Amino acid sequence: MLSVLDLFRVGLGPSSSHTVGPMRIAKRFLREARKSGLLATAARIEIELQGSLALTGVGHGTDKAVILGLLGFAPESAEPEAAEAAFQDTVGSRKLRLLQGPEIQFNAVKDIVYRGDLVPELHPNGMVLRLYSDAASSEPSFTRIYYSTGGGFISSARRLARPTKNDVIDDKGHSPYAFGSAAELLSLCKTKGLAIDELVLTNEDQRRPREKTLAQLDFITDTMLACIERGLVTSGILPGGLHVQRRAPDLYRKLKTGAGVNEREALFDWLNVYAMAVNEENAAGGRVVTAPTNGAAGILPAVLRHYCCTDEGEPIRSKSQRFLLVSGGIGLLYKQRASISGAEMGCQGEVGVACSMVAGGLAAVWGANPAQCLAAAEIGMEHNLGLTCDPVGGLVQIPCIERNAIGTVKAVNAARLALHQSGAGKVSLDQVIETMRQTGLDMSSKYKETSEGGLAVNVVAC
Repeated sequence: MLSVLDLFRVGLGPSSSHTVGPMRIAKRFLREARKSGLLATAARIEIELQGSLALTGVGHGTDKAVILGLLGFAPESAEPEAAEAAFQDTVGSRKLRLLQGPEIQFNAVKDIVYRGDLVPELHPNGMVLRLYSDAASSEPSFTRIYYSTGGGFISSARRLARPTKNDVIDDKGHSPYAFGSAAELLSLCKTKGLAIDELVLTNEDQRRPREKTLAQLDFITDTMLACIERGLVTSGILPGGLHVQRRAPDLYRKLKTGAGVNEREALFDWLNVYAMAVNEENAAGGRVVTAPTNGAAGILPAVLRHYCCTDEGEPIRSKSQRFLLVSGGIGLLYKQRASISGAEMGCQGEVGVACSMVAGGLAAVWGANPAQCLAAAEIGMEHNLGLTCDPVGGLVQIPCIERNAIGTVKAVNAARLALHQSGAGKVSLDQVIETMRQTGLDMSSKYKETSEGGLAVNVVAC
């Protein structure tokens, strides 16, 4: 069992696996080098990006993330403006002050190596970091291999390759109601007489005092809502060369002035504008929350804003907490049984998982029982199976921004369908998660966050 709070990480856009993960990896590498006594003598550092990290690394800001991590920035506390200034200063001066280490010469063009021709066996998002005590030497004094496994999660090669009992990582939280499948989760809810959010919260109680868990959930809610507010009022062109115009502010102004408010379809507009506001912020490198990834970060906040807040936008804490706990519990099933990495699963592992999580969470807010919540989650994923990740120009913009808007509407509809469903569905959540996993394994790598297929090659990127 992981903690649901592990799924909701605050960080900078545009990608959790390509930005948040590499930033954490770079900082961890320096920490390990320092423990080995080799950081103080560092004269040169080389970062090798492999697989998907190399193929879409520039568009996803991986180069910037690595440099920021080496400078000591952390995803959860980095401010976009300060981070950008530090990045530009490092690139311009060609000098890098390593966290708790010396200042070294650093050429981002030469010292960050892109190996798109090399796809690691353990995970397609591979990073090799090498420290040299002699700048002219070809032999590194310290080397580590890491992987960015999606949603901001990272792992060393040693940890990812080491077999564990039944291929399961130990539950460090000693969760009293540990579940490894949706069937187990439903069974525990029935036998213990608990709703999903109550069961998940009880598991979290073994990790920290309940008031701290609730406070962190409230912080996540507030961070998501703040991201929406920034996206609703910030106009302009998104960075990266595609010249994509932000659309959320114009749509929001129309909605605020009452244009189309009497139309039944106006619900779509409100859901769309909230989701797009978040993902336009993400594309601009703004402060977002993984839910469960940056590329799918707009779906959960959009539904939270529309269904768990007052008309003035103030969160109703009882609803937002329940929503996050149930959504997070469902997200844990995907993380444990499959993957939330676009480089492994395609976009079904990002937008598809987010749609599934949100469908189940919203059903809970609407008073659904555990079986109905899991049915909503199943519907949410079933109709995202096979969804590819083919970002144009390697940027998290086309089709990602609109895809979050569409995923938001689908999540709400999935929750509605589950509430109107009589009896058990023909397909279980466990079956659809396993189908997603198998589909991801069968999917060609050109459709998995490499920009080598789909829209990425059929749409001119400039």
